[in-house]
Amino acid sequence: MIPKLMQSAIIPTAKVQASRRQFLIGAIAAGTGLAVGYRLLSASPAAASETAAANEAHAFSPYVTIDADGKVTVLSSQFEMGQGSYNGIATLVAEELEADWATIDVKGVAGDVKAYGNIAFGGALQGTGGSTSMATSWERYRRAGAAARSMLIAAAASEWGVPATEITVENGILSHPSGKSSGFGTFAAKAATLPVPTDVTLKQPGDWKLIGNAGLKRFDSARKANGTEQYTIDVKLPGMLTAVMIHPPLFGARVKSFDASAARAIKGVVDVVETPRGVAVVGENMWTALKGRDAVTVEWDESAAEKRGTPEQMSIYRDLASKPPAAIARKDGDADAAFATAAKVMEANFEFPYLAHAPMEPLNSVSRMNADGTLEIWGGHQFPDTYQALAGEIAGIAPDKVILHVMKTGGSFGRRAVFDGDVVVESVYVAKALGFRAPVKVQWTRENDMRAGRYRPAYVHGIKAGIDANGKLVAWSNHVVGQSIMANTAFAGMIQNGVDPTSIEGANNLPYAIPNQTVGLTTTEFGVPVLWWRSVGSTHTAFAAEAFLDEVAEAAGRDPVEFRLSMLEPESRHAAVLRLAAEKAEWDKPLQEGRFRGVAVAESFGSVVAHVAEVSNDGNGQIKVERIVSAVDCGLAINPDQVRSQVEGGIGFGLGAILSEEITLTNGQVDQGNFDLYTPLRIDAMPRVEVHILASANPPTGIGEPGVPPVGPAIANAAYKALGKRIRVLPFAKSLNA
Repeated sequence: MIPKLMQSAIIPTAKVQASRRQFLIGAIAAGTGLAVGYRLLSASPAAASETAAANEAHAFSPYVTIDADGKVTVLSSQFEMGQGSYNGIATLVAEELEADWATIDVKGVAGDVKAYGNIAFGGALQGTGGSTSMATSWERYRRAGAAARSMLIAAAASEWGVPATEITVENGILSHPSGKSSGFGTFAAKAATLPVPTDVTLKQPGDWKLIGNAGLKRFDSARKANGTEQYTIDVKLPGMLTAVMIHPPLFGARVKSFDASAARAIKGVVDVVETPRGVAVVGENMWTALKGRDAVTVEWDESAAEKRGTPEQMSIYRDLASKPPAAIARKDGDADAAFATAAKVMEANFEFPYLAHAPMEPLNSVSRMNADGTLEIWGGHQFPDTYQALAGEIAGIAPDKVILHVMKTGGSFGRRAVFDGDVVVESVYVAKALGFRAPVKVQWTRENDMRAGRYRPAYVHGIKAGIDANGKLVAWSNHVVGQSIMANTAFAGMIQNGVDPTSIEGANNLPYAIPNQTVGLTTTEFGVPVLWWRSVGSTHTAFAAEAFLDEVAEAAGRDPVEFRLSMLEPESRHAAVLRLAAEKAEWDKPLQEGRFRGVAVAESFGSVVAHVAEVSNDGNGQIKVERIVSAVDCGLAINPDQVRSQVEGGIGFGLGAILSEEITLTNGQVDQGNFDLYTPLRIDAMPRVEVHILASANPPTGIGEPGVPPVGPAIANAAYKALGKRIRVLPFAKSLNA
């Protein structure tokens, strides 16, 4: 979600490790239990005095608590939206703690950036994204678990009058050769009174039981299967009211006036109020609020609204792509000279539509003001510090009076990581308009979710390649045209020399040895709100590069796999995953009649993934994706089964997008409102997937997103062999039905 280049500008994701100079361990008594955690020190630890560091150690928020009953609760700085961050972090703690996996629970926490700040973002804010959860949790959560284990052992040793070195811990039980044994709960309170270890020894890989265990089941699988898992949509508070929103039909429009007299006459409609983001209809329940919404008449001020549609937009983009770029992101060698002397020059345009996030659970938030002046907010708090500050400003209270309940969420894909608070601030605005007399849940409908903006931007790529007489790729240029995601956000400072890194990531860091290449960018102004979408820039840059690379390979008379390998360092991660995927897909062996293969490889979020797609021709100008063989290098796989699940899910997510998903506009108004017109992947279109994980001793890198980028180009390359038609305009349905 958060782009890799953003991370790299702060701390490279693949190398994020919490040294003892960056974090200071601490522990406190939690009732009759123990709480252990780390405190993030200054971004420049050497500049902080030892006294300041010591003081910081005493005011911290925990990562793990153990109560008197022996229950272990992991307090996650990372938000759970189905990607499994809670499970991964629980694995790290339980491994070092030697906890009983059956006693583990995980809770999302917020409100202390020094403890929970994402170190991939420099520790400046707490946030989940960019597939950074495991990379940034890898060391500090293991150390918290190890520290808690050390303190429990010390408490048991003191209680039993034996050397600590003689005590072993396994599956939540401390034991001594004399026969003494007891669970964590027995010693939790005493452990909290003992000195905190200044250093802890982490287990060696050969001693791991949970990390890397392919058979370990997710701790939360049962409650997700039986429906007892709680999401924001499930929140019910005494006296709670439900509000639905009427958003402007055009982006940039504002409320001019509204008539709610008919709505207020409906039994159960409590009020109709204006907010800066539209009109909210408040009812005793969702159904009543929806009935009231349909009875409200709104007049909109559209003087500043975006009124252009998709045809006009793409025409502008194509024209811009044919001209020199406004900014240069990469320039190696002399591409112009290389094109002039190339034996063959090829050019193509690739077009990408807006894409909605379309999570299973539409956006929602619940706000309640308490008698003590604190404001509680339940929601999918992907950027909690930001929402806390915004809510406090709206409510007229200090941010530390805003208590965030971090709820699990039925998908996000980047949609809840917004800097204006979105639905969170809507719930506060509505509650405030009602005088905070009752808790308010703002629940978006699917149509709200689909039409209120925040899309993956639309793009056009103008690509050019030159090959010499020996079939070697000697020149390459890519001109990317589209909106900036980072403009007018807290990350706007990352735009340097006119280049938004989210627009060109994956294009300006191609791994191939091409001596002369340029990557240019023209950023457009278009009044449609955009946002990072699962895999961000690589969702379009990987498609354009890898699909066009196949065209170049064909023109050079080269095998697509061999052609790519010839431009990669033999020992590189890219070459390793490409070889593995080709081997497992039996690339060198003929396929059964009617089947066709394509390949693609891409790096994103510190991980490298290669897909080999196998498709069939249905005889009516369409293809069916039959099989995808994937190879992934994501560093050390903490939860191998979870890694496979994320790659499988990424394949399904990416496949749905490239086959038929698109957001289009007519005269500025979004055409799609629900899954009848915006069609994600259907179950009968999901192929058989095989995921092969490269063994690695390197720290974990991202996995929630890297499975997405290579899906489209691998299938497009296979589709060309099946149909004889290059797919350069997405979604496939638009190209194949043209």
